[in-house]
Amino acid sequence: MQKSDGMNYAPQGKPSRVVESGEFYFAAMALDHGHIYGMCNGLCEAGADLKWVYDPDHEKVKVFLQHYPQAKAASSAEEILSDPEIRLVAAAAVPSERGPLGVRVMESGKDYFTDKAPFTTLHQLEEAKAVASRTGRKYMVYYSERLHVESAIYAGQLIEQGAIGRVIQVIGLGPHRLNAASRPEWFFQFEKYGGILCDIGSHQIEQFLTFTGCKDAKVTSAKVANYNNKQYPELQDFGDMTLVGDNGATGYFRVDWFTPDGLGTWGDGRTLILGTEGYIELRKYIDIARDQAGDQVYLVNRDGEQRMEVQGKVGFPFFGALILDCIHRTEHAMSHEHAFKAAELCLIAQRDAVRIE
Repeated sequence: MQKSDGMNYAPQGKPSRVVESGEFYFAAMALDHGHIYGMCNGLCEAGADLKWVYDPDHEKVKVFLQHYPQAKAASSAEEILSDPEIRLVAAAAVPSERGPLGVRVMESGKDYFTDKAPFTTLHQLEEAKAVASRTGRKYMVYYSERLHVESAIYAGQLIEQGAIGRVIQVIGLGPHRLNAASRPEWFFQFEKYGGILCDIGSHQIEQFLTFTGCKDAKVTSAKVANYNNKQYPELQDFGDMTLVGDNGATGYFRVDWFTPDGLGTWGDGRTLILGTEGYIELRKYIDIARDQAGDQVYLVNRDGEQRMEVQGKVGFPFFGALILDCIHRTEHAMSHEHAFKAAELCLIAQRDAVRIE
């Protein structure tokens, strides 16, 4: 039974190459979060060549190279940024460092692919938007709870096909396992991780915007708390928020660090999508007490009730689309507007949240 905490969540899917070897080189940098492995898996499965890796912690680089022996250890970040073959830099830095690193990468003439949350302050967001506009470089975000979850990809396809009519509400539940002993120091420092709504809440807002088709939304309420981890005074172990989208759709999301030890995975992530003609429920990582496999999709509409197991059947099209966007300077994988709006809303929710004492 898998007892992962989600820190090293790195799904592997069926390869769907969009480029041949030698056509698209990328590098990995800033290995502070295990999501870097998921980011690299997705790009490699789409045909990209991983050429370099850099982190000042040589032990992290050593472990990384065991997974990706095709990469070479760079002596510095500058060695990567000055290599004309590198088109994209993938990085999973400490959250407070993601924005500044992205600015540096874009200024060097390369596209940037960062782990979520992409920023910890609104100032970082505005700076990145300005530099992306001026340089024409990409600032893309690994919102993995949609982009690297087949059930979420499939839900988006069902919505596009009209399976549940117009989406009017999304409810997202994002519990995570804390496993505090395995966490780095920055994880417990508010200035570095940005708060629970900024961090894991960013997944939920991005899904709301995607499934509802909203371009913008208003945060109508938000709350955060430290209920059970007073030994880490800057940690927030619970957060929730409500949203109203620019098309009238509503959203409610809860994120927390209360996954019990008895659960067979790092979190019982679920999404419920209500439409005018039906509804969808996603049991993303486990179907508790029934099926240890994730990616269970429940659909109810005029045609009846359906339960679909989609693991290994849908794939992860974002990564190939991102590669092609970098080559052709298009925005099919994800627009800057969308990536930045999800970041902005989670920062606003975090800033305005009521702190429950």
